[in-house]
Amino acid sequence: MYEKNWRHLFKLDPAKPLTDEALEKIAESGTDAIVVGGTDGITLENVLDLLARIRRFSVPVILEVSTIESVSLGFDFYFIPTVLNSTNVKWMNGLHHEALKEYGHLMNWDEVLTEGYCIMNLDCKAAKQAEVLKQPTEDDVIAYAQMAEHLFGLPVFYLEYSGTYGEPEIVKEAAYQLQKTRLFYGGGIDTVERAKEMAQYADTIIVGNVVYTDLKEALRTVNAVKETAKIV
Repeated sequence: MYEKNWRHLFKLDPAKPLTDEALEKIAESGTDAIVVGGTDGITLENVLDLLARIRRFSVPVILEVSTIESVSLGFDFYFIPTVLNSTNVKWMNGLHHEALKEYGHLMNWDEVLTEGYCIMNLDCKAAKQAEVLKQPTEDDVIAYAQMAEHLFGLPVFYLEYSGTYGEPEIVKEAAYQLQKTRLFYGGGIDTVERAKEMAQYADTIIVGNVVYTDLKEALRTVNAVKETAKIV
């Protein structure tokens, strides 16, 4: 079952090249788990290839499901995004319904976690794919966080800035709304300082792009997050 005390996750894109040496450093960094997921170029072949490479290590590995075609057995956990601020119902429950018709009978529900996404960067690929058309304000984020916890009872509310660094005050305000639902933060964590700042408010910090641009700094975020006390 998913461990609620996870503080730090690395997110690896199966469509991006990563050396065996780099992967070993990531897997043995002390991160709580590795998430496999992305938006473009995700295929069953590259997902399975990355899974096999990570399986040489003891770190838990998660598939964040972005396409039905890339769903595979063999992961420890499955994160299922539902985009709360999408304008297309397909990204809220349409694909989910389609996937469960095909794979529902195979699922171990103790391994499945639904993430209520709020996409904050309108220029990112995920926003364009999910047809997010309006920039969320602080009030919007608060309402989406309340929706995740009180209306839908989701285990995770995910503030996704996707390549850009978010506004700490908005993340802080989202954190104030949540008691049972955990707050995930992703986006622009490319320095230790940024990792520490957002770790004050979010339960779990997702580190992705910097793995491919500055691996040394990416690895330093693990201890930075775990040594930072959450104050909200």
